[in-house]
Amino acid sequence: MSQQVQDVETLFCHEIGDDYLVVVERDGERLFRAKLGISETSAGPRPTKFRIKRGSSEEPRQPDEFVELARRAERIRISEQTSPEGRAELTAMLDGYQLEAKTVRTCRYCASAGRYSPITTETAVKDGNDWICRDCARQELERQLSYTGEVTGAAKERLEELMLEVQDLERIVNLLKGQLDPDLTKFDTISATTDEVDPVPVDSLNLHPGVQNLLEDRFETLLPVQSLSVENGLFDGDDQLVVSATATGKTLVGEMAGINRVLNGKGKMLFLVPLVALANQKYGDFQEEYGHLVDVTLRVGASRINDDGERFDPGADVIVGTYEGIDHALRTGKDMGDIGTVVIDEVHTLKEDDRGHRLDGLISRLKYTCERRAEKRDDYGGSQWIYLSATVGNPEQLAGALESKLIEFEERPVPIERHVTFADGQEKVRVENKLVKREFDTKSSKGYRGQTIIFTNSRRRCHEISRKLEYSAAPYHAGLDHRRRKTVERKFADQDLAAVVTTAALAAGVDFPASQVVFDSLAMGIEWLSVQEFHQMLGRAGRPDYHDEGKVYVLVEPDCTYHNSMEMTEDEVAFKLLKGEMEPVMTRYDEDAAVEETLANVTVGSKAAKRLNDRMLGEVPTKHAVGKLLQYEFIDGFEPTPLGRVVTEHFLSPGEAFTLVDGIRKDAHPYDLVADIELRDADL
Repeated sequence: MSQQVQDVETLFCHEIGDDYLVVVERDGERLFRAKLGISETSAGPRPTKFRIKRGSSEEPRQPDEFVELARRAERIRISEQTSPEGRAELTAMLDGYQLEAKTVRTCRYCASAGRYSPITTETAVKDGNDWICRDCARQELERQLSYTGEVTGAAKERLEELMLEVQDLERIVNLLKGQLDPDLTKFDTISATTDEVDPVPVDSLNLHPGVQNLLEDRFETLLPVQSLSVENGLFDGDDQLVVSATATGKTLVGEMAGINRVLNGKGKMLFLVPLVALANQKYGDFQEEYGHLVDVTLRVGASRINDDGERFDPGADVIVGTYEGIDHALRTGKDMGDIGTVVIDEVHTLKEDDRGHRLDGLISRLKYTCERRAEKRDDYGGSQWIYLSATVGNPEQLAGALESKLIEFEERPVPIERHVTFADGQEKVRVENKLVKREFDTKSSKGYRGQTIIFTNSRRRCHEISRKLEYSAAPYHAGLDHRRRKTVERKFADQDLAAVVTTAALAAGVDFPASQVVFDSLAMGIEWLSVQEFHQMLGRAGRPDYHDEGKVYVLVEPDCTYHNSMEMTEDEVAFKLLKGEMEPVMTRYDEDAAVEETLANVTVGSKAAKRLNDRMLGEVPTKHAVGKLLQYEFIDGFEPTPLGRVVTEHFLSPGEAFTLVDGIRKDAHPYDLVADIELRDADL
């Protein structure tokens, strides 16, 4: 004790009941704790009880030992947590020994645990009416998180950062309950940016009078990305990959080139999109904008069950279609005539596991078809290919693979604020309701009310959310018929809807001028979003002609997955998406994909199938795929067998084909066959 007494640095006193906790420290390390009792004497307050704490026991010592400790201490501190009466008693006792003490703010949790932990305005965290140290605040936050579910590293780091930034534990706990404190939910702002590009005057274009007059009636100058495209050979027939953010005008690049070539007799135009909803909308747009100049038709039939070809006219000037719709026409030998322009929108679909190989194969087969046609008739100079995307992680590499000129314009027309908050599945709808109401009750400087797109992971959830929102809302997904989708589109455009609730259909570019995007889920079906898909979806927030800014809210359910195959949880995924870099657009082939595309190439190109495989972006193991096709009896030499033709015309994988064949041999009911295929797909 004597050596310890000589080296005392701090003696700290904190009130506990009728007594005081005494903490003795040296070099920031605790030497021991003790309990001090004070009684009133004729000389004033004096120590009458002093016990050293050893684990759970207490060792009685002479009260004079406390006085000796206090005399040796370099400083004496009294906790601000001590009551005014207690501070007065301690001060009076120390005065009696000509000792001075200073009252300091300390962490209540540390003091109760026998630790001296002074805190300042800069280092303390508010906990109700008390202030606590950062370490205790982290522990208390951890305790609160345990009630919410397991919160993983990135989310926990984010919450700790916010807590230390705002110095208020209660506000962070409220955030976990779905409260929308904008200072806490805001993750970052993607600033509006404008690259310096000299705008091209529309009257300088010298296009066919039909399209020239139409453009001059609408614009004086082209937008920057359109100007870049024109200056880099758009009207010279150069193939281009145009990469630019949503709402920057890149779609018009394809329209200008295609319609101009149609009117100048250089072949028809194909405008291809990944989804039926997009094809329907684009078909309506073309009819409205160009229907007086050209014939427009629609090709979306790629159903496994039926393809009635309704509304499709292969002789039309402009064919708007889905990738599968046009590919189906190729696989079934339909003659679409001389194709002068091919516009492929959302070309980043090439990276998708399920559909990327089909787009890759379609491009190869369509180029082959166009080239064969051009060999017979060279008076329209072959085809021009224009690829469009808002999100590509490897634009230079992709442009090279597509043998096209890269037109890249990194502009964000309006800033986007990105927010993150936490809520469970039921709480999310309450939060969404508040967000939708707040946005719809706000008008931009351009006079438009704020409207919201809510992305979720299933059609059922679309209907559930839209029913529960207080303001006018509607579900929107591929399961709705064309008439209902068009009604939703019209009502949203007329500002009769505060929100639409959708699955992936809108991410690919259906034109809803929304100011706010809310992620009810970070999954689509049973797969987590990729960084590219996430950016594609959040890019729907904010339009320069309507809004001053865009807002994005990511609603995160800690410890949540939507299928047992998911390895990450939603809170992990959220910060991966917010901080992640865009994935490269690359097409990868497993055995089924290689077999499907090789069979389609044999069907379309016969002996040229290897050449079609070789020109595809992904590496297709042609020899292995051909071997499998022979083994499965899908081909005979370089021709598809009747079974192989059925398989390729209906986009069946080998496994699906054999499920059907086996069921037919067993005389299964058609409904059972469909159910078997759907269940098989669900298990993959």
